[in-house]
Amino acid sequence: MVDIFTEILINSPLEKVADYAVNPDNASEWYANIKSVEWKSSKPLTLGSKVAFVAHFLGRKLAYTYEIVVLIPLQKIVMRTAEGPFPMETTYTWAAIDDGSTKMTLRNKGNPTGFSKMVAPFMGVMMRRANTKDLMNIKKIIEST
Repeated sequence: MVDIFTEILINSPLEKVADYAVNPDNASEWYANIKSVEWKSSKPLTLGSKVAFVAHFLGRKLAYTYEIVVLIPLQKIVMRTAEGPFPMETTYTWAAIDDGSTKMTLRNKGNPTGFSKMVAPFMGVMMRRANTKDLMNIKKIIEST
């Protein structure tokens, strides 16, 4: 099993951070590996919404669809793959540190299958590196707007 947890402090109010991060339309801006996003459900994002992503990771194209299984505004979102190469769950949480700063966490966990299972230990290291970079990207974007 792969279980990666990363976090970052963003110098911006909770509402601004959560509103940006929870919007799938922003994913390709701050996730380096996500190349496209397609809504499979109508907007806005709600419990049960489905969103398809195409990403490139470890030299492979990955197409997967996430379903929103937990949505607590300004606190937490949990997405699970409804379709894709292996079962994965992604969780974001946000917590206000004060009026102008927010701690954001990003957790990915799943059970690789097939080719992915063979490279799971390496995949975990690469996912942590990618998640850290993605959180640095979202911090830079939000703090500059």
